[in-house]
Formats: sequence, structure tokens, C-alpha cells
Amino acid sequence: MSTTTNPDALEKLEDEIKQLELTLPCKLWLGTYNMYFYQGFWSLVLKPTISFQSHFQADDTDIILASLPKTGTTWSKSLIFSIVNRKKFPDVSNHPLQTQNPHELVLHFEHKLYRDCKEGCEPDFTKLSSPRLFATHVPYPSLPNSIKTSKCKIIYVCRNPLDTFMSNWHFILEVSKNESVTPNMLEDLFGKFCKGDFPYCPYDDHIVRYWKESMENPDKVLFMEYEGLKEDPNAQVKRLAEFLGCPFSEEEEKENVIDEIIKLCSLDSLKEMEINKSGKFYHFVENKALFRKGEVGDWTNYLTPSMLKEHYQVLQEKLNKSGFTSRHYVSQEFP
Repeated sequence: MSTTTNPDALEKLEDEIKQLELTLPCKLWLGTYNMYFYQGFWSLVLKPTISFQSHFQADDTDIILASLPKTGTTWSKSLIFSIVNRKKFPDVSNHPLQTQNPHELVLHFEHKLYRDCKEGCEPDFTKLSSPRLFATHVPYPSLPNSIKTSKCKIIYVCRNPLDTFMSNWHFILEVSKNESVTPNMLEDLFGKFCKGDFPYCPYDDHIVRYWKESMENPDKVLFMEYEGLKEDPNAQVKRLAEFLGCPFSEEEEKENVIDEIIKLCSLDSLKEMEINKSGKFYHFVENKALFRKGEVGDWTNYLTPSMLKEHYQVLQEKLNKSGFTSRHYVSQEFP
């Protein structure tokens, strides 16, 4: 899905990106991939990110899910799609989630749309119906101006940093083709995560900027916590629908529409769908690798007290100083 654009403009952008790469701090991620420090965060997909920033034009009706990787993105995509399209697809047995992975229904800017474009082309958005649903891992300051200045809605989903790291860790072990990636790397990567030397990190900068924006502009940005969704999905799904301008009616609530959406989009339900057992949407990632436990507090089974004392204090102090408050994220004492 792409469309031809001005070749001279694209060639100029290509040259600018190549020159930029020479000036940016760069680290080798997992001993294989170049990771560039760009606009205050580490990027593994610099070219698609800059193309997204340079070319995307938001519509006022767009809905954009923003998150760090492994913070409940797949689950959130399924919920957003189902809420927005509930009248279009009332029959659960024929719901698009039965035949399409959530990432196919809510397309990712820098990891799909702009990454898959052939040379001289841009994504073709003409076949997407309104409201268009998108996702990104890019921090708020680096979003295209058209997103920030339009009336489009942004939903930000975050997760406790320790569970966020562990979910990333298991994902890396699952999908990495690099034989040098072994379980012995756990503490080293945890240290990098806490220091901010991790894709799309620093963690604290990422969540705090979206959080502050949600405080200043609550009609534009909705800040949601993974743990809150787990504790009270009914209330959070209602909150999400209201923010998106499609609140549930009294009749829908009586007919248990909210509960049906929650059940359809649950991790257990998504895992059992055939498309998520055998399909593949991203380049080298099988759909089944996108679903694991999804439990709150699973980090306690892997991170030791010595690891926490050695690495977590820096991140914890930065969160405390930022003013960000949440019983799930900031604690005065080490777990």
C-alpha cells in the first residue's frame, strides 16, 4: 500500500538522513543493529521515523495510539478498534479480529507504514476509512506537527517500568536471530534499560512528556495505565470510548456490549484465535510472539534485589523528580 511522491524531495530527504546518521550518537543494539540517538531517544528505525515526521498529514478524525514497546500495545489496538467499530461489526464470530492480527487493523507508522514503502513512494492512505487508526512508539516531542496541531486524538498507554522491561526481554529472546543473545544478558540489558540506552528510551522522558501533555490538554491526549486496564477494564473501556467521542449508550451497557468487547479483546481470547497462532504480520515476528502472560508484577519472578539496587535507583529517582505520580510506577522504597 504505497503511492508515488516527488522523487526529488525523497532523494533530498535520503541524503539528509545519511548525513544525519554521521553526526548522531550511535550504538550497536544486540551486537547487530545500529541504534541512533535522535531527538532525545534511541531509534532502530531512523529513516522510517524521519519519513513519518516529514510527510504524514493528520486528519482531525485520526486516532493515534502511542506507547513504548511491550506496554500493552497489541491489547490496546484490539480495544480501540473494537470500540470504534462496534456498530459496524456487532457479530463477534465474524469480527475482523478473528482473521486479522490487531497490528493489521491499527497500522504502525515507523514499523510498518513508512518502513515498508518502496523507494520513491509513500504510504497510500486513501483506502483507510474514517476514523483512521494508527500507532507509534515515537515520543511526544518528535511527533509530526500535523498530529500535534490537528484535532486528532492521542491515546497513550504506559506500563510499570519493571514489567515493561521484562516483556521486552522475553520478546527479545523469542524473536532474536542473534546467537549471542542469551539468558545471561538479562542484568546487562536491565541496566541499559534503566539508564535509557534502550529502543525508544529513556523510559521516564517518554511517559512523562505524554503525561504532562494529557494534563495540559486532556481533550487531545488520554493517558492510560496498563495496570488500570487490568484492574477495572469495564471502567477504562468506558473512559476510552468517551474520550474517542463514541460513548456507550445505556442500552449498550444493558446488553453487555462492554463486557463482550473486553472478552473478545482479552489476552486469552486473542491467543486462541488461529490468526495469532500461526500468522505473521511483521517482517520476522510470528504473531504468537506478540502474546505472553500479560500479568502485572511478573518481574518479581526474574529481577533480583541486587539487580534493582544496582540499576533501578537512577530511573526511580528520575521519575520521582519529574512529578509523575502513580502507585504502579513510583515508590520511595525498593520493591
